[in-house]
Amino acid sequence: MYKLLILPNAKIDIREAALWYNHQQNGLGKKFISDVRKKIHFIGQNPTGSNVRYNDVRTAVLNIFPYMIHYTVDEDIKAVIVSAVLHTSRDPQLWQER
Repeated sequence: MYKLLILPNAKIDIREAALWYNHQQNGLGKKFISDVRKKIHFIGQNPTGSNVRYNDVRTAVLNIFPYMIHYTVDEDIKAVIVSAVLHTSRDPQLWQER
């Protein structure tokens, strides 16, 4: 399994989405975080399992929620670096600002 590095902006993305979901329904934010964790764990075991979408950035869609994890794979240190977790309806170029 590859080492998993979640960058600060991606952590903010996750936190903000979880808070928003909790405002919609109590406990839904916890389900969102669980879905993110499962997908990130899957990515750690299968880092090249998702398609390259932008240059060397791969994306993986969550199983339940309409969010996409943007990540790169560093083969030198055997790490997956998560740079963003964005809603699929948002501008996909937003991650490039990071």
